[in-house]
Amino acid sequence: MSNGRQMPWKGEKDPYKIWLSEIILQQTRVEQGLKYYENFISAFPDVHTLSDSPQDRVFKLWEGLGYYSRCRNLIETACYISGELKGAFPNDYDSILKLKGIGHYTAAAIASFAYNLPHAVVDGNVFRVLSRIFDIETPIDSSEGKKKFTALAQSILPVSRAGEYNQAIMDFGAVICKPVPECEVCFCNTHCKAYLSAKQQLLPVKAKKIKITQRWLNYVVIFYKNEVAIRQRTGKDIWQQLFEFIPIESDKKISEKQILRLFEKQWSITEYKKLASFEEITQKLTHQSICFNFTSIELHKRMSTEHLLWVPVSQLNQFAFPKTLKTFIDSCLLR
Repeated sequence: MSNGRQMPWKGEKDPYKIWLSEIILQQTRVEQGLKYYENFISAFPDVHTLSDSPQDRVFKLWEGLGYYSRCRNLIETACYISGELKGAFPNDYDSILKLKGIGHYTAAAIASFAYNLPHAVVDGNVFRVLSRIFDIETPIDSSEGKKKFTALAQSILPVSRAGEYNQAIMDFGAVICKPVPECEVCFCNTHCKAYLSAKQQLLPVKAKKIKITQRWLNYVVIFYKNEVAIRQRTGKDIWQQLFEFIPIESDKKISEKQILRLFEKQWSITEYKKLASFEEITQKLTHQSICFNFTSIELHKRMSTEHLLWVPVSQLNQFAFPKTLKTFIDSCLLR
């Protein structure tokens, strides 16, 4: 289509590059993901270079993109393809679907774009287009809705031009049939059932409302001379494998005095000088709203623990931090 978005992966046939672009664009706007894609292709031009790279380097390039489980899955899948498959990307839908971090949509996208296999993609844009053109009120986030829209998308797919069609309908949803659609210039407006009944902005329907959890992360930024203490996040919580300062988490907003008291108790430290406190920052994730507080202190004696890494302040940018912590570092510590 003439209004198609210009993106470097459009028309690409290399399954590695298509896979990389699709993983980056999961839960990410094209405008944000574009630079990350270019940086990844430059750093890792093929699956072997990605597989062989230190994990911390991959996470550093991913820094700020969010949903870091995608990065972990990316690394695991790259290692599997490079090692077990000798660098040969699977060339059928079922084998692609078995790869870590790949669901039905991503498998269909790779299969159709790389190999022109007849599998319809059903992303948010496609849900929106189909729900309006066919006037379907079945919630797209229900099991019934997912099955219904997938079957419909598959039934109207031109099998000989699957890749081209999939790209076109996604572009159409992104450029014309947007959340606030441009119906007056749409070539489908004469037979779009939702438009003809003036209900296009009521579709698609979603049944579920996302429950948002409120969290408070109170960070103590510990200095000793020209170094600062950081640690790597582990476990199954958000930002796994990224770095952070010393967190004091609370279930409600607490005062700076309470933060430092909890820090003293947790780390058995009382000899320090408070340097500064910083304005609270809020970051909204899909299912969480996180309030960040930062309080910096200077130790009289360097604390030693295997769980902490002491890093010169000037080298903090060599480590991957969550987005809000990266912003704090750039604006308050490295300015």
